[in-house]
Amino acid sequence: MAEHGELSADGLKEKLLRELQANHVEVEDTSPNHCSTSFKVVVVSPLFEGKPLLQRHRMCFSCVFSCLLGVNAFEQKTLTPAQWDQEKQK
Repeated sequence: MAEHGELSADGLKEKLLRELQANHVEVEDTSPNHCSTSFKVVVVSPLFEGKPLLQRHRMCFSCVFSCLLGVNAFEQKTLTPAQWDQEKQK
C-alpha cells in the first residue's frame, strides 16, 4: 500500500482501523471510474474522545498521508463512538 499504484479503499480502511484503533471505518472511492484519486472516509475511534475536530482530522490525515500521493481529494468525517451512535439514530 506504500505505492500509489497499490492504493485502494480496502487498504486505506485497514490502515485506519489498525492505526486509529477505530471501531468503524467506511472508505468510498469517489473518483471517476474508481481510479483511487479521491476518497471519502468516516472514521469512528475512541482516540478522538476530547479532541477538537481539527486535531481529529490531523490524526486521520497523518495516518494515511504517505498513501495519498497522487490523490486529489480526501474528505473525512471523524466521530467518537458516542457521536456515531447518535448519528445512526438520525
